[in-house]
Amino acid sequence: MKNQIKKFNSKVIHSGHGADIETGAVMPPIHLSSTFKQSTPGQFKYEYSRTGNPTRSILELLLAEIENGKYAYAFSSGMAAISCLSDALGHSYHIICSDDVYGGTRRIFDKIKNTNQKIEISYVDLSKESNWQGHIKENTKMIWVETPSNPLLKIIDLEKIKININNSEIIFVCDNTFASPYNQQPIKLGADVVIHSTTKYLGGHSDIIGGALVINDKLELAEKIKYIQNAVGSVPSPFDCYLLIRSIKTLAVRMERHNANAIEIANYLAKHTKVKKVYYPGLKSDPNYETAKKQMNGYGGVLSIDLDGDINSTKKILENIEIFTLAESLGGVESLIEHPAIMTHASIDKKVREELGISDTLVRLSIGIEDVDDLKKALDNALNYI
Repeated sequence: MKNQIKKFNSKVIHSGHGADIETGAVMPPIHLSSTFKQSTPGQFKYEYSRTGNPTRSILELLLAEIENGKYAYAFSSGMAAISCLSDALGHSYHIICSDDVYGGTRRIFDKIKNTNQKIEISYVDLSKESNWQGHIKENTKMIWVETPSNPLLKIIDLEKIKININNSEIIFVCDNTFASPYNQQPIKLGADVVIHSTTKYLGGHSDIIGGALVINDKLELAEKIKYIQNAVGSVPSPFDCYLLIRSIKTLAVRMERHNANAIEIANYLAKHTKVKKVYYPGLKSDPNYETAKKQMNGYGGVLSIDLDGDINSTKKILENIEIFTLAESLGGVESLIEHPAIMTHASIDKKVREELGISDTLVRLSIGIEDVDDLKKALDNALNYI
């Protein structure tokens, strides 16, 4: 079956499993057992569910297939996945990280890994034609890219980054959460590792917390990650694994609607008199458009807008908008809206936020799969508070 499946829309439905061998069940069973019988001491397929679980194995095979990797590991959250990868590279090393990333990524790098593991981080705008290679040091072990970025939707040319990494020992990592595997295939473009908050588009229904690491063919790195995954134990429950398997089956059809709705909303807001700027790589006027067009299959369901108002009018909009739910996270079937400076990126120092362009009037929208006319009407009504 695996060798016959070539197209993404078929992979998400069939990869990772077939009908259950014992019962013929079309959907894989949820193996809730914490422990497993051994035929003789030390001989087993599964030993203990922290170490390995049949439902998690199916999920990990599925994740590897849809991201074109060789190895995949599921975690209890995206942050657990980041922590595991950082731990796998040791201590006292250097990371080059794209400057506009999820606030939690900066927090774990700056406040946890820098302090506890003496990891040094250089934040660089990798979306620009700059001499980012000048930041590489003797102890640089990882280049961390988030594209599209959070919350300014910067696009980083993955192939160009890969070509310009002269040291094969440096791990090239791409956070593919905003794009999803449907819209972007980082390993095909040169990434060694893809990371996901599976909470977002892969889960798609705002009812799962999870993370994942997918690795190309770097066996030594994969073995380290597998060891830490087991030793630390930050793994998802079998039920959460099942929910993710179920959700990924509809990823392609959901992303088609997310993409279509978001580009229409972005074009609509780009012409709105109460919006100063729209950040969305699918707009032809966006500085990231050509790179996004080259490396993406669609532009995603997230966009940010800079409102032509102040903090008070911005809060009024967020408090009174209909259909959109004021909440953190993204990638669910329902539309969400949030304020990065107060919510998702509050852990970043105010000075850094301002340097990046995360202002008090910047709002991030996760466009769901509702009727797009209803979304437009809700936004138009809310913008009257400016």
